[in-house]
Amino acid sequence: EFLQFITAASLIAKPLRALTDVNSVIQKGVTAAESVFSVLDTETEKDTGTKELGKSTGAVEFKEARFRYAQAETDAIKGINLNIKAGTSVAFVGRSGSGKTTLVNLLPRFYELTSGSISIDGHPINELTLNSLREQIAIVSQSVTLFNCSIRENIAYGSLADASDEAVIEAAKAAHAHEFIEKLPEGYDTQVGENGVMLSGGQRQRLAIARAILKNAPILILDEATSALDTESERHIQAAMGEVMKGRTTLVIAHRLSTIENVDTIVVIDDGQVVESGPHQELLNQQGAYAQLHQLQFAEEE
Repeated sequence: EFLQFITAASLIAKPLRALTDVNSVIQKGVTAAESVFSVLDTETEKDTGTKELGKSTGAVEFKEARFRYAQAETDAIKGINLNIKAGTSVAFVGRSGSGKTTLVNLLPRFYELTSGSISIDGHPINELTLNSLREQIAIVSQSVTLFNCSIRENIAYGSLADASDEAVIEAAKAAHAHEFIEKLPEGYDTQVGENGVMLSGGQRQRLAIARAILKNAPILILDEATSALDTESERHIQAAMGEVMKGRTTLVIAHRLSTIENVDTIVVIDDGQVVESGPHQELLNQQGAYAQLHQLQFAEEE
């Protein structure tokens, strides 16, 4: 009995140590489960629209559009009126926090208007189903989300997953991405890594533009697509943006004013309101808010 006790006592130490490690495993599991269930328990977007919109021409109109964030004391967007003709390009410029991104995010109904209306081809967007509304819009943002799969699957994903290889390659060529893709070890089958870690910022941005070209939506939103790139990458992106903007209604949020000099209309936003709008040269001649922004940025670059 004494030998049995000694043997059992010596053998129990390891299981006891293992038991203390169980708590850390359980805590990791609980934390992971909380993050998973927080996503699963999130309410789905409310889709109050009932109309299905076919292929749009891309005409967009803002009428007295107002928006206020929850718990905010004042409106972020204050009664904006804009009429954007189909196939034209409009750039939104202004200081940080002026409401440019908020205004553009109202179009795909990422936020719901507080009052006023936005319409596409004369149809108020709140009457359209979210699916049919967002089928009309392609977005290229500053932060590109890529998945840990092949380049082809990253260009053609979601509703575009059935796109042919030829269509994917054509989109990549138009986005000036085909050249660097061909140089990769496995071409379009190259795995890009978690969130595209295998690619540079400019390459990721060109894949995002290729997505937009492949989607072939009549309305395009470019949200500061070149703000964080070096000069060489910016040249490629500028050329790709020129391709993707052809024949589409384009809304550009611009940080570098040099990138939007050729758009049809420049809209200057300040404190949620339109303070100036017109072509580049006309606004410079007015010597107003846009001219001041342009002069300030030109002096910084110098």
